[in-house]
Amino acid sequence: MSTTMKQELSTNAYPGRGIVVGVTPDGKSAVTAYFIMGRSSNSRNRVFVEEGQGIRTQAFDPSKLEDPSLIIYAPVRVLGTDTIVTNGDQTDTIFDGMSKGETFEQSLRIREFEPDAPNFTPRISAVMHLADAKFAYEMSILKSNHGDPSSCQRFTYSYENPKAGEGHFIHTYMHDGNPLPSYEGEPTIVDIENDMDAFTDMLWTNLNEENKVSLFVRYIDIATGETKTKIVNKNV
Repeated sequence: MSTTMKQELSTNAYPGRGIVVGVTPDGKSAVTAYFIMGRSSNSRNRVFVEEGQGIRTQAFDPSKLEDPSLIIYAPVRVLGTDTIVTNGDQTDTIFDGMSKGETFEQSLRIREFEPDAPNFTPRISAVMHLADAKFAYEMSILKSNHGDPSSCQRFTYSYENPKAGEGHFIHTYMHDGNPLPSYEGEPTIVDIENDMDAFTDMLWTNLNEENKVSLFVRYIDIATGETKTKIVNKNV
């Protein structure tokens, strides 16, 4: 059963970081979106900047940067016709693994959830495969066993010949809390829009005003591989 991204975001004050991947209703574009949120001043002190074909997080005010270890990374990198999107430095792990011929799932075997006790934030990742005018994608979540750091649970989801107008949404936290409760269940089926500007505006508008930090949206023409990218930063 699908839901709307508007409903998913507007009813959750703190989904944390989130990845959406899907196909436009007209079937012409592969779509991804990635957003970050923050509760601390360190997490909120960030912006997205373009780097090559991907993006990187950087401190908005470098003088206020406290601990860069889990907040400064490249969320998006492109490897050939594959686009990798993640919520941490495992983007580089996937890029390196796939460059050596490993699969998406294999490359993540050397990673676990983030070492940020007591939250043990899940590592969420996706890869978009475009080739020969065809599109498929995979998503992954690495999470602790209900807060037990001795046990890592690994889930990978593969979507071949995805349905037009449909996407999947995965995020780090079920809702706000202390500690923050990890995402549960399969990626949520959500709607995708043909209009990139409208989709971007809808996502940004419905992210919690106090906690939202940055948003990245990319539409890729499935037939030609042509990309269009939008970045929205709260800090400008």
